Amino acid sequence: MLILLPPSEGKTAPRRGKSLDLSSLSSPALTPTRSSLLEALTTLCRADPDKAVEVLGLGPAQRDLVQRNATLEAAPTARADSIYTGVLYDALGFDTLSPAARRRATSRVAVTSSLFGIVRPGDRIPAYRLSGDAALPGVGSVAGAWREVLGDAITEAVRGGLLVDLRSSTYAAFWRPTKDLSRRVATVRVLHEADGRRSVVSHFNKATKGRMVRALLEDGADPRTPGALADALTRLGWTVEVGEPTPKGTQLDVVVTQV
Repeated sequence: MLILLPPSEGKTAPRRGKSLDLSSLSSPALTPTRSSLLEALTTLCRADPDKAVEVLGLGPAQRDLVQRNATLEAAPTARADSIYTGVLYDALGFDTLSPAARRRATSRVAVTSSLFGIVRPGDRIPAYRLSGDAALPGVGSVAGAWREVLGDAITEAVRGGLLVDLRSSTYAAFWRPTKDLSRRVATVRVLHEADGRRSVVSHFNKATKGRMVRALLEDGADPRTPGALADALTRLGWTVEVGEPTPKGTQLDVVVTQV
């Protein structure tokens, strides 16, 4: 099983650590694209900070992120599982997983990244700012750059197992599963039920996905089909409804009444 997470906009910048070494990251076939995007991003932020603010969608109080991006190649790095923050990652709690669950996370979890394609929890990366819907000078659409190469890397990482695709729509645009692989893809939608009505609420969605990943890692469940994943989540206490297979995979609706 491979659990594919979205990144977070917020990141914790390490105070010390080795500088970035692209050759040390998992999925080495992605190194050329990583290098191209890194060069385009750092060059933009060094040469034209005002343009970088616009391209990166930053507000007036976030100009420090431009300077951070400008020095990424020399910036300290840390494990990816300590860099990404926010509701999903707080609920998942990489740093408080049991030793067995952390070992499982190493092989079963990957994070989608605008700058690095996918990273594993133990990959050492700097804190960066680059949204999935951005377009960089000389490269163009970030999503388009990854769409050319990401499929093979994800397929290799999944191998013969199940892909649990928890990406948001922005990052889902980086790669779509092939018809053959889609049979082994489960997407998850979290629905908040209140007063007999269901809706998608961002906070519930992120927190619930983080808790689900944590529970699966702690439990050790390794389902190989969307139906088996639904059974595992049901056993772990969630209300799950299984949809029909689609070209994107089989959608599981997880219904929650409180966060």
